Amino acid sequence: MKFVVVSDNHGLVDLLNSIRIKHQDADAFIHCGDSEMTEYQLSGWASVEGNNDYYADLPLSRILNINGFKVFVTHSHKFSYFNRNERMVEKALKEGCQLICFGHTHVFFDEVVDGVRLLNPGSLRYNRDGSKPCYAVVSVDDDNYSNISIERIVV
Repeated sequence: MKFVVVSDNHGLVDLLNSIRIKHQDADAFIHCGDSEMTEYQLSGWASVEGNNDYYADLPLSRILNINGFKVFVTHSHKFSYFNRNERMVEKALKEGCQLICFGHTHVFFDEVVDGVRLLNPGSLRYNRDGSKPCYAVVSVDDDNYSNISIERIVV
């Protein structure tokens, strides 16, 4: 299965729409917050609220079950700066999630902690580490959910 993960587009509606068109074969579209868009504009995206989202009534986090593969989605701004990753992993393990998708830092991040994959797709507007704006495409082996590959896509 394949899904697209984005975050922090900060109002770039056309870019978000072009990503949907580019990846029409995706099984899911995940937005990790700070879209600064309305619920109508986010139609088709499993979205969460970021610290700059004022135009839509979105949950702070959500658990997605994509064909039995569980994903914890959060913007992560409500997690303490210190030990943020560990706290998110604790929550994901409690919920039986294999993957955490989060935003807020504007920096691409891909790491495994305690058997849980953490993914920050970076920002579609600007990355704070000076790298080009980006998002991620996640592929999960349908026969082995522990086989996850992540591709960073620069826009």
